[in-house]
Amino acid sequence: MDRSHSLSSSSDLATGAGFGVKFHRDVSATHLKTLNKIVKKRRTTARLSPPAVIEKSQSGLPSLGSSRPKHAFRSKFSRFNGARNGSGRSAMGSLAEADEGINHPRRRPRFLCLHGFRTSGAIMRTQVVGKWPEEVTARLDLVFPDAPFPAEGKSDVEGIFSPPYYEWFQFDKDFMKYTNLDECFAYIEDLMIQHGPFDGLMGFSQGAILSAALVGLQARGFALTRVPKVKYLIIIGGAKFQSQAVAERAYAAPIDCTSLHFLGDMDFLRKHGEALLESFVKPYVIRHPKGHTVPRLDDKSLETMHDFLHKIENDLPTEETSNDKLEEVYMS
Repeated sequence: MDRSHSLSSSSDLATGAGFGVKFHRDVSATHLKTLNKIVKKRRTTARLSPPAVIEKSQSGLPSLGSSRPKHAFRSKFSRFNGARNGSGRSAMGSLAEADEGINHPRRRPRFLCLHGFRTSGAIMRTQVVGKWPEEVTARLDLVFPDAPFPAEGKSDVEGIFSPPYYEWFQFDKDFMKYTNLDECFAYIEDLMIQHGPFDGLMGFSQGAILSAALVGLQARGFALTRVPKVKYLIIIGGAKFQSQAVAERAYAAPIDCTSLHFLGDMDFLRKHGEALLESFVKPYVIRHPKGHTVPRLDDKSLETMHDFLHKIENDLPTEETSNDKLEEVYMS
């Protein structure tokens, strides 16, 4: 595993049995304020359920994991990370504002980017922008939010990247039981409503597991029911949910979505990433020699990336115009 460049090690994966994941189950008292707003808004009642049993919420949607009803999301979804503007406030993490002077005949495909376990949107932004050439990033509109829950334990990137750190949901050591997964889905959907529309999802590690599953769940009406279809995916260091309750709904049918998958030769998730590939129709694949990390693009992988982007750009309606000038959302 390439630990020097990795966003995190085995505890970052939120992925299956056999990896010795250490999970901190204690809940911080500082987390307990605004989750009820989401719960009331969605009108769902989350319940503890065994891994093979799916319960119905009041909305009629299946509950895919247990929840902590009083656990807090940060209000107003205001923690977006991005470049500083003249006011000193941190702007929404969209790359489109960085080169407003460039003439783009079409709007760029807009991706919501989901970071790894116990990292942040700012960290993922640094990894992507720092490693991928401008000829790639200039063709995308990338938005980097933080996950809803403050990290409940030590982050593997401490000393490499500055805090704060966040996590999308919690899980047991076998990655078979999940806590706050329904709340995570609701949080992501609300982000997509408030800051979209989005054409695709990009995810690394825990964010990649979420991104891939959400597309399958959306296709069958189990998630993201209030937003347009997610048409594109970029999966970096991904895997499948191991619980049968989630897997049989997310991956039961082939996922017909234009997708690009990064697989590292030294990634401890490689076999899980290979298994995930089998769930997608005609995926694009970039293989690299590194571990569990956002990799740099060599000539061969850059060619695959351009092919993927060309496919997306050809799919976009020609009458749509550039979205270079975007509204900025500031941290509260």
